[in-house]
Order: sequence, then C-alpha cells, then structure tokens
Amino acid sequence: MPFDIDDYSLLAIFAASLVLILGAGEVGHWLGVRAARKGAAKVSTLEGAILGLLALMIGFTFSMALARFEARRDGAMIEAAAIGTTALRARLLPAPHDRDAVKLLREYVQIRLDLARGPISRAEFDRVIAHSNLLQEALWRQAQAVAAKDNAMVPTGLFIQSLNEMIDDQEKRLSAMSNRLPLVVIAALYAMSVTGIGFAGYGSGVESKRARVPVLITGILVATMVLLIQDIDRPGSGYIRVSQQPLANAAAAIDAFPSPP
Repeated sequence: MPFDIDDYSLLAIFAASLVLILGAGEVGHWLGVRAARKGAAKVSTLEGAILGLLALMIGFTFSMALARFEARRDGAMIEAAAIGTTALRARLLPAPHDRDAVKLLREYVQIRLDLARGPISRAEFDRVIAHSNLLQEALWRQAQAVAAKDNAMVPTGLFIQSLNEMIDDQEKRLSAMSNRLPLVVIAALYAMSVTGIGFAGYGSGVESKRARVPVLITGILVATMVLLIQDIDRPGSGYIRVSQQPLANAAAAIDAFPSPP
C-alpha cells in the first residue's frame, strides 16, 4: 500500500516533526561533545553553509506550496464566475428550459461547495465528481433541446458558450486541487531539516561556550515552517483553506432568482 501523508493529521505530523528534528539536534550535540573530548576542529563554516541551504530549501518549498494554493483559490473564483454567468444566461432560454437549467445549476453549485467544505475520502470524491458530470450532461441536453427548436437564437448560443466554459473550469479546478507538492520534495525538506539542526547541535557540543537553547528554538521554528508548508499544500483540510465565498455568493445569487412565470 503506497504511503500517503494525507492519511495523518497535521498535529500528528507536527509532533513527529518535532521529535525528528529536535532529536537530530540532541544527537548532534551528543556527538559534538564526544568529538570535543577528542580535540575535534570547529565546524562553524560547514554548519553555516548547511543552515543556509536549509533556509533556501524552506523558501523554495514554501514558494511551490503557495503557488499551488493560489492556483486553487483562482480556480474557485473562476469557476464561481462561470457558474453565475451560465445561470444568468439560462434565464434567457425559453420555458420550460429556463426553469430546468436554473434548477440544475442550483444543485451543481451546491455540489461544488460540498466538495471543498472538508476532507472526504477518495471514493466520496469520485462520487461527487460523477454526480457533477451527470448534471453537466443534463444541462447540455437542455441546450441541445433548445437548439433543436431554433439554432439561430442568440440566448441559446450564449448559454452554450458559458456552459462550455463552466465545464472547462471544472477540469482546471480539479487539476489545481490534485496538483500537490511531490513527496520527494517533502522528503528532501525533512532531510535538510534534520541535517541542518543536527549540525547546529553538533556545533553546540564541540564549542562548549555555545548554549543549546538557540538550537532547540531553531528546531521548533523549522518544524513549524515544515508544518505550515504542508498545511498550505493540503486542500480541503487543515487550518489554511481556500475561501469558498465566491461559490457561496454564486449559490446565493441563484437562490435569489425570481421564479419564472
């Protein structure tokens, strides 16, 4: 069974990160004390270089996670705008297609909201997407029925155009949601964190005048940054989430439509 870091809560990951990173600092300090007794040379230059690489790695990984977060945020905004436009143009269709299309869109936007409200299993996710695709097909059949009556109608063409954009925007949003940091990048971040704090602990052990408290504080800060990166990269769960207000606004606007005569 493949390892999936999303199977573990962020609090469990943070606790494991603290144990791993602070443990590396303690092991490094112990090795440094032993090396100091044997007259080992100072490693300040090497320690500084590794900590510098760690800072670069954290910055690089944070930038990657933030770019993916912004893509998911933009995807939600674009999809909400496409749904709202499609709903407005659906009202221009002749009866009873206007009423049926708006009803389908009301259900569709609710599904999109439910998809992002909290963590769901893969099976539930696939079920929601399958239902969403069925609603898209039903909307497309409404457009086909109107076009079959009069394919020269301007409202029909506008509705079909916005419906195509709405379907395309779903694929873009799903792609953004599944575009996560590669596991190898997370593993490399942990490796650099353990190595960097380990060398900081080693340096504090070799140089007896150096206190261990700064190493512990640095380890806690590094573990916190690693947690923040994973939180930003985890859609639908965690503490930092993409706002679903644009979709909520679209749903409220559709609900406020007056009933057709």
